Amino acid sequence: MAKKGKKLQDAAKLIDRNALYNAQEAIELAQKTSTVNFDATVEVAFRLGIDTRKNDQQIRGAVVLPNGTGKTQRVLVFAKGEKLKEAEAAGADYVGDAEYIQKIQQGWFDFDVIVATPDMMGEVGKLGRVLGPKGLMPNPKTGTVTFDVTKAIEEIKAGKVEYRADKAGIIHAPIGKVSFPAEKLVENFLAVFDVVQKAKPAAAKGTYMKSVNITTTMGPAVKVDASNVVVK
Repeated sequence: MAKKGKKLQDAAKLIDRNALYNAQEAIELAQKTSTVNFDATVEVAFRLGIDTRKNDQQIRGAVVLPNGTGKTQRVLVFAKGEKLKEAEAAGADYVGDAEYIQKIQQGWFDFDVIVATPDMMGEVGKLGRVLGPKGLMPNPKTGTVTFDVTKAIEEIKAGKVEYRADKAGIIHAPIGKVSFPAEKLVENFLAVFDVVQKAKPAAAKGTYMKSVNITTTMGPAVKVDASNVVVK
């Protein structure tokens, strides 16, 4: 473990902890300071000035990253009738109803995202205790409860990511992999920044974006100057 600690310490020395970087600089520094021996995920973290105890200050949604996430999401679709065939044709990895509900109850989780048609939510709701804590419950706000299963599957496969403010008002979202060209990571970052900025609740008081950080898996955080971010 000492060796890994030394690597991280050396990487952290490249970052001025008191500085605010522009998006391009922050991303390039995060890539440079990634110390793991695999293609790490690059993530953005927003600390927001919101009171998540209040219903009118909850933030949740989804955004399709222009350059994808670098990971192919495995999609499970709960549907029946014609929608089963539609989901299969659209490229869903798993399609069904009761048999998959039973499999999940027995501990099966070989998927990343669930899409459900609204008429299936009564059954899927029974899995709330299992899916809820893992953040896998389909939700209309993220476009995963819908009759348009083709659109939902295509967006997820194209690189759709969900975001949600936790109790502390922090949103974490992946924006790609360390191996991506920095420009593509910047485009993905701007797409997430834009939706989070526009999601500001009318009731939120004071500074909305308190801090924005770019990190990589097990890498040091790089602070972004949110006041300098320009979304085209």
